Amino acid sequence: MKLQSAILILIAVAALSFRTVSGPSLHFEETKYNFGFIRQGEIVTHEYSFTNNGDAPVVISECEVACECTKVEFPKEPIMPKANGKIKVTFDSKSAMDRQERTVIVKSNAVNSPVTLVFKCVVLKPKN
Repeated sequence: MKLQSAILILIAVAALSFRTVSGPSLHFEETKYNFGFIRQGEIVTHEYSFTNNGDAPVVISECEVACECTKVEFPKEPIMPKANGKIKVTFDSKSAMDRQERTVIVKSNAVNSPVTLVFKCVVLKPKN
């Protein structure tokens, strides 16, 4: 009896692990990026790639940033299931110095919303 119960539990766990996500779901290849060392005044850009792993279109409604030094471009059209997209983040270091860490909060209709993207760098004095 115990063996039958254990087998049923294993089957249930296996079935749940293979099911697809119900609704839209954003899966990012990476959520953290390090620009390394940059010089004050440099403008750097990075693209965060994602896939809609769900079974319904993802609509990104907003990408929230904490400072004006960070600009974000994101798809305005729905991202269909299994389709890919990119969120482009641009950081202007003109008023930054030393260690920097910024976040971009991606808000959407995805079941795992919001998703937080993070980037960091160390801003050095400009070359003379």
